[in-house]
Amino acid sequence: VQLQASGGGLVQAGGSLRLSCEVSGFTLAYYAIGWFRQPPGKEREPVGCISSGDGTTNFADSVKGRFSLSRDNAKSTVYLQMNSLKPEDTGVYYCATVGPRWGCKTDATPMGIWGQGTLVTVSS
Repeated sequence: VQLQASGGGLVQAGGSLRLSCEVSGFTLAYYAIGWFRQPPGKEREPVGCISSGDGTTNFADSVKGRFSLSRDNAKSTVYLQMNSLKPEDTGVYYCATVGPRWGCKTDATPMGIWGQGTLVTVSS
């Protein structure tokens, strides 16, 4: 069972990036996927999540209106589109299976597995 985040990089403020979370070893369609980030020197914080089934999403107030989530279950991949990036969006981004406490519906119990993150750096 693995979750692999990718797509990070260096971008100027106001720019965009699309992160991918590719999963293996389980059927993505049954799981809600959450994205989290850890800014330098700070604790990990939630960014948003996408439900299994209808794909409804929920986002932290800090990214609402700028970030969006989508999923392609056939490709076992969830995408985090980040627009209008700000320096405070800098951090290591992780994906994980999540449960209802994060505001998303899931058909399967979260596994508590974290994948390797991807670094996003937004310059001012």
